[in-house]
Amino acid sequence: MTMDSAPARHTRQGVTGPAGGAGATAVRRSATAIHPPRGPRAGQDRPAVRTGRGRRHVSAAGLLPLLTADALAAVLTVAALSGPALPATAAAPLAVLLGVLHAHAGLYRPRLAPSALLELPALAVRSAVLWCTVATVVAAVDPGRALGWAAVLTAVCLQAVLACAGRGFVNQLRRRTRIRRPASVLVVGPGAGAGAVAAALHGRPEYGLRPVGVADTGAADGDTGPLPVLTTHEDVRRAVIQNSVRHAVFTCPPEADERTASLVRLFHDHGCRLWLADPAGTAKITGMRVAVPADQLWGYAVQPLLPRPARPLERWAKRALDAVLALLALVVAAPVMAACALAVRVWDGPGVIFRQERVGLYGRPFTLLKFRTLRADEHESATRWTVAGDRGMSPVGSFLRKSSLDELPQLWNVVRGDMSLVGPRPERPFFVAKFSTVHPGYEARHRMPVGITGLAQINGLRGDTSIEDRARFDNHYIDTWSLWQDLWILARTAASFFRFRLGGS
Repeated sequence: MTMDSAPARHTRQGVTGPAGGAGATAVRRSATAIHPPRGPRAGQDRPAVRTGRGRRHVSAAGLLPLLTADALAAVLTVAALSGPALPATAAAPLAVLLGVLHAHAGLYRPRLAPSALLELPALAVRSAVLWCTVATVVAAVDPGRALGWAAVLTAVCLQAVLACAGRGFVNQLRRRTRIRRPASVLVVGPGAGAGAVAAALHGRPEYGLRPVGVADTGAADGDTGPLPVLTTHEDVRRAVIQNSVRHAVFTCPPEADERTASLVRLFHDHGCRLWLADPAGTAKITGMRVAVPADQLWGYAVQPLLPRPARPLERWAKRALDAVLALLALVVAAPVMAACALAVRVWDGPGVIFRQERVGLYGRPFTLLKFRTLRADEHESATRWTVAGDRGMSPVGSFLRKSSLDELPQLWNVVRGDMSLVGPRPERPFFVAKFSTVHPGYEARHRMPVGITGLAQINGLRGDTSIEDRARFDNHYIDTWSLWQDLWILARTAASFFRFRLGGS
């Protein structure tokens, strides 16, 4: 049997408590340090996990003012230059094209300290690209109405200035709103650096983030002032729920250790926005994609963090590929599956399909399907590592296991969306909890949907093999994931299966 990664459990004991006051320097621990959310909705029950729909709504609401400012700049520029060569009806498509150019440049990414003036060069470059393209198209379609260089230069300058002014107005409104209604934030990292970042957030209300606690991933010996220190995974989860936390600021790369990495999934499931404000100035973030536009938090370089893979089109393509190939495989393998089911029924008795709870994407459990390989009076234990060589295994069960034909029912798990064709192998909850506390990086394997086969499996890491090696291969697969790599792994898996069949016949 093979493994999967799950949430790394924090083994450090002790919960946090309130410090004595604003001048407190010692860290005290007590569960009462977590404060209830403020405001008129404080008495309302809040769901433990926000839905993806709610997160998309919040994100769209944040983008709408900037999109409106950019579109208005394009419309006003077209209105100023409208004439025979450029009718007013061109405003709408130009506004859309401008939005695409700005999105490609990362000008709509979230920022803590946005500055329209700092964005002015990028705005001017995109305006130049847009209007040079427009001039080229007009000259190609109707040379008699071609825009002159003076008109193009005027359009570029006017649109850049209008977009900068509009974005400056939006940023000013947002700054005032943030001061009036700050969002709750948890600072994650070792005590000293996390305390400094928390102090900066507390003393600068214009960032709109109100620190409510520090999730200490170090030795818990730094000065965090009056803020409670959360040392266990459960403390952090409870703080996120009770304080309606919307943001998490990491002070070291989230994958620097397994305890920090395990919090990424928790914050993601609760709809929190992730940031890195690294006091140490770490330049490279392993396994994370960092947004480019410069941003700062009271002198600390800060960047929004997007867990990989953050490529929705490719993820949808992966899901579509899984569904299509799994359905085709079910049709093609139907005779083989029928023969396997008949052999299990005749040789080992009733109960052809074996069901077992496994851990999938983001630590969510699901029921995995396999052909039963042990006799009816024998059961695979949820806490037993391997059944290889079990005396209760019949010749049919042994053949199915060695040939991996017992895995064929998992194609239905793929069709349902529980699994992918390629990904880290899923494991039982007992072993997920055990390995997550022993092997660094094991829990990070749940960043990707679990699969029938994977990079570790095609390199011979299946059965009773090194857990640390499997975790390393699985995390490498996730960090370098692509559709082409999935197809390559599927081809290697098919080749190894046929080699087994030829060698065993």
